[in-house]
Amino acid sequence: MARRQEIFTLGHSTRSLDELVKILRAYGVRRLVDVRTIPRSRHNPQFNKETLGKFLRNRRINYRHMKSLGGLRHARVDSVNQGFRNKSFRGYADYMQTPAFEAGIRKLLDLAAKKPTVIVCAEAVPWRCHRSLIADALTIRNVHVVNIFSETNSRPHALTSFAKVKSKIITYPPNRETRRFAAGLPMNRVPTSKASGTTGARSSSVPRTMTNGSTARKSAQRRF
Repeated sequence: MARRQEIFTLGHSTRSLDELVKILRAYGVRRLVDVRTIPRSRHNPQFNKETLGKFLRNRRINYRHMKSLGGLRHARVDSVNQGFRNKSFRGYADYMQTPAFEAGIRKLLDLAAKKPTVIVCAEAVPWRCHRSLIADALTIRNVHVVNIFSETNSRPHALTSFAKVKSKIITYPPNRETRRFAAGLPMNRVPTSKASGTTGARSSSVPRTMTNGSTARKSAQRRF
């Protein structure tokens, strides 16, 4: 039985480049795919494309910028993804239904098949970043996606609970779950046991504030 393909996700946040490399090596990552539309950071210039790419290459980690998977997409007026109250997430969900996104996903899968790969954006946590939607798209393609939080803390990605999947197309229509979340109530998660598989990556539970309580509700309300 063939082993499921695995892809990691990570937010660079305010880390130093040395810290980033330590994390990548802890998970055996050999290729970093940058999914920022604009691969620059005013507040963290160490993550500017040229600086980051050179630093990684000097440490034998491949760097690849993929604008085709970048965020900052505009929502359609007739969007079917009204489950997202946040226009940025709704816009990206609309973009996910385009040939350009599909081509980007196919390219990512091809790259990841050759070297252990992580997709990286700026946000520290995935639920505030469009990489969580990329992770949804990978999950329905039978890819084991692991969200990295630190050298010793990672978690298998869980498909967004109100996602509707038809073939390889995902939509996020409004439903009872999104109304509960908008009200600040906890939302049921899609179980990961059937889709997560096994992985050699280190894994531990995310701190309680990441998945429960006021911190989670405030973060999540920015998205839904």
